[in-house]
Amino acid sequence: MFRRTQTTADDSPVSANDPKPAGKGRPTPKRRDAEGQRRRPVNAPQNRKEAYKQLRERQANDRAKAREGMLRGDERYFPARDQGAARKFARDWVDSRRLVGQYFLPFSLLILLFTWIPFPVEIRYYVNVAVITIGWPLMMVGVVLSSAWVAWKVKKLVVEKFPDEKNLKGVGLYAAMRALQIRKLRFPPPTVLPGGKPVPAKK
Repeated sequence: MFRRTQTTADDSPVSANDPKPAGKGRPTPKRRDAEGQRRRPVNAPQNRKEAYKQLRERQANDRAKAREGMLRGDERYFPARDQGAARKFARDWVDSRRLVGQYFLPFSLLILLFTWIPFPVEIRYYVNVAVITIGWPLMMVGVVLSSAWVAWKVKKLVVEKFPDEKNLKGVGLYAAMRALQIRKLRFPPPTVLPGGKPVPAKK
């Protein structure tokens, strides 16, 4: 008849030193606010000047990385005009040969140097005849003929070697323009030596 009453709650006070408090002590953040805190960048710029500074640093790092990649010969960092198997073949074909066009700039500087040297009057006449009247026209004719031959030859070889290549437009002119550059100033850098041997790896 008499049932024992079950206690449903403990009315004893909670000690202030209880290591397990009943609550977190702060309101639960909303999901939207929590996601916003996680997505916020760690180094977010505080103003426009700082944002511009960070942008310039990123751009400088990207340029340095791209230049290092091009110097290594990594085609991923090459400009669009230097990409593709046909352009690689044209570069190697030009770099493996000694062509008349690559001496055009040194020869032009040599002629300019001769015009600055204060030769005696009787010698200057012969210098002008030998260098300016004869040497310069012969060099120009040689450069024009050499460039035309390089453009024709490279275009012919590329068409034969890469029959399925779609982007062959301008590959002959590309090779001719490279042939006019001093070898050490060519970019992308040559990967073969005159004669066809690979360029030794830098230590």
